[in-house]
Amino acid sequence: MDKVQAVLAVWTERCKPTDVCRQYQINWMTFHHWQRRAMEGMLQALESRVNLAKGQALSPRLQHLLQCQQRRTQQSHLSERLAQLSQNKVASPPPDPAKTP
Repeated sequence: MDKVQAVLAVWTERCKPTDVCRQYQINWMTFHHWQRRAMEGMLQALESRVNLAKGQALSPRLQHLLQCQQRRTQQSHLSERLAQLSQNKVASPPPDPAKTP
């Protein structure tokens, strides 16, 4: 129940995600998982019972939307990591081959 209240507090703009993380003593990634699970559960609850009876949890359209969102998230994480690695490489220049024995 606490997770539901935490996610809804952010979604209704009563709290900021950082406040919720501090209150529940969790990191941002944990809260992000709570939000994602809440969204998936909501989408599944709103899906027609015909699709659920056929064994499909989500319609193809909703599955596609979730996959696109996951790809965007992964790409942004990869871009951030690449930028971080580039900064580290610039900060520490390669060793000088003339100085090696």
